[in-house]
Amino acid sequence: MAISDRKLREKEDLKKRILEAAKALFLEKGFEATSMRNIAERVEFSPTTLYLYYKDKNDIVYALHQEGFKLLAQQFKTVAGIEHPYERMKTMARIYLQFAEENPDFYELMFVRQGPILHVQKHNSDDWEEGSRTYNVLYENVIECQKEGLFKNLLPHNVSLIIWSTLHGMCTLHMHMRLDCVKFEDDYEVVPEKSRPEYIYESFISLLERLK
Repeated sequence: MAISDRKLREKEDLKKRILEAAKALFLEKGFEATSMRNIAERVEFSPTTLYLYYKDKNDIVYALHQEGFKLLAQQFKTVAGIEHPYERMKTMARIYLQFAEENPDFYELMFVRQGPILHVQKHNSDDWEEGSRTYNVLYENVIECQKEGLFKNLLPHNVSLIIWSTLHGMCTLHMHMRLDCVKFEDDYEVVPEKSRPEYIYESFISLLERLK
């Protein structure tokens, strides 16, 4: 291996260590309570060395949120073999909800916290590439559904935003335990073995059926 290749790999390994340490500290202490010095101490760097890799905490958060989008995109690839776009959309919804349930730390960085967007704005860009790329997967799927005669007389962006905002709202309320404070017994027959995420998914599909 050439010296330049080895140095590049070492640099990427160090950046990965920094991200893993930052993620762990954000979970332990919270984002606001975690400092760049805390992260440097966790990876046994000097703060000065840490700043050679990441300019500030939002820079680290942005890099972490990119990792989250890579993971979500990888999971979305599993729907490629589903022929009908509506069935594909239903599966995408389940994947999205499951991703939020299993990766709450990533989900917070991707869709809730301001840090990544502040990073984008700081670099004089209005283009949130990761979010736009994921949104376009949904939007293009809506277009395909409309070609099949679904979501008639609705603008594709309207449909896409309704779907995304509804799923996001349900995920965020569940993750932050707000749904635990709401009594659903008056609205549906309680099935003890049904999990809250499953109820959320079924509620979303019920809305989607009426929308189409």
